[in-house]
Amino acid sequence: MPINASPHFEKAQAEYEAAQTTEQRIRCLKKMMALAPKHKGAENLRAQLKRRLAKLKYSKEKEDRTGKSTYKGIKKEDMQAVLIGMSNSGKSALLSLLTNASPKISDTKFTTTHPVIGMMNYEGANIQLIEIPAIESEYYNKGLANTADTLLILITSLDQIKEIEEKLEKAHGKRLIVFNKSDLLTENEKRKISATLQSKKYNFVIISSLAGVGCWGAGGGALTELKNKLLQSFNKIRVYTKEPRKEKSKRPIILEPDATVKQVAEKILKGFANKVKETKIWGPSSKFPGQKVGLAHKLKDLDVVEFKTR
Repeated sequence: MPINASPHFEKAQAEYEAAQTTEQRIRCLKKMMALAPKHKGAENLRAQLKRRLAKLKYSKEKEDRTGKSTYKGIKKEDMQAVLIGMSNSGKSALLSLLTNASPKISDTKFTTTHPVIGMMNYEGANIQLIEIPAIESEYYNKGLANTADTLLILITSLDQIKEIEEKLEKAHGKRLIVFNKSDLLTENEKRKISATLQSKKYNFVIISSLAGVGCWGAGGGALTELKNKLLQSFNKIRVYTKEPRKEKSKRPIILEPDATVKQVAEKILKGFANKVKETKIWGPSSKFPGQKVGLAHKLKDLDVVEFKTR
């Protein structure tokens, strides 16, 4: 950024980085161009903004022709993780490996130009995974990174962590380091990388998203480890519901730790707690199967709750 950039320009730049649609980015970019310094030292900046605007206008025209927007806002699910990293770090390959998404996978830099959403079902829980463009790309979406519950930080070298973290100063989500492309490393290199990450107390997994294998060989061990650590990072509990004399629900309700029976009832339907006559529970928080409890009873992960209404 030029030394003489005004606070108004900096504010416009922040608005641009937080924009969530192509139309919003164009509007913010025009504002930046109007507020950019006019002196000779800012010529490169003005030229860069002009090129960026031309690319965005082209993207907008393409959206208008196809009737599809690259990003119209993403509804946040109970558990959301964002895949973030530099170009060619393997984000698209990992998203494809973990979810039902089919992102474009290429060795070409900056292939991903808009957020790509996938859903991972693991241990009964649906986890929303979003791949965002590379941090060095003009399409990088800071807004999604800042609001995610968990950040899957993909790296292919240890020095990338610092560079990526500089882009995450306002992101409060849990960090999970994914050292990717382990198939290109020797066993000794893997051990050294693991030791370094452990010494710095990082939560991490070493994996090859291309091969779907882990640090210590094939068989998917590291992939399972990644899924486990990802699920644990959200610090949520899964509670199943059931009707009398019927099986438990296929999908659990996702809640905060120590959530109560009343909160489960209200999540099913607002005001439902007032209609509950009797509640029975099975699972970790029960003293015995089918224990009768009140609405204030605190639940644990994998509990099953049965409601009998008035």
